[in-house]
Amino acid sequence: MDREFTRPAENLGRSTAEYIDLKIDEIKLRTAKGLSITLNRIFLAILFISLGSIVMTATAFGGVLLIGDIIGSYSVGAFIVAGFFLMVMAVLWALRKKLFLGSLVQLFIRLFFEKPDISPADGQIEKYGK
Repeated sequence: MDREFTRPAENLGRSTAEYIDLKIDEIKLRTAKGLSITLNRIFLAILFISLGSIVMTATAFGGVLLIGDIIGSYSVGAFIVAGFFLMVMAVLWALRKKLFLGSLVQLFIRLFFEKPDISPADGQIEKYGK
């Protein structure tokens, strides 16, 4: 008699433990997905910045040589190229919120606060390998 009386409580305890385990697994999956996407984007950004820096250095050096040959002074050519990069940097600084900060905030909001996909057939969370 006592066994039949406590059976619903035992079932509730088991169901609660399974639910908590599933929620922990969901959090692990969402964290792994967010971290892998973030690390991938950071790696690509570092790669593109490195390659862009090499191209910009070669272009700047070529510009100094070209302007120096035209004007007759390599130092004046270097100052002209430096002034050009200073103007580009000023434009990027003026547009920093629109170009960089807003897009980064939106990226992290989408990464960490998106809702998981629920399959209607079995009610389980779909795999994150899409």
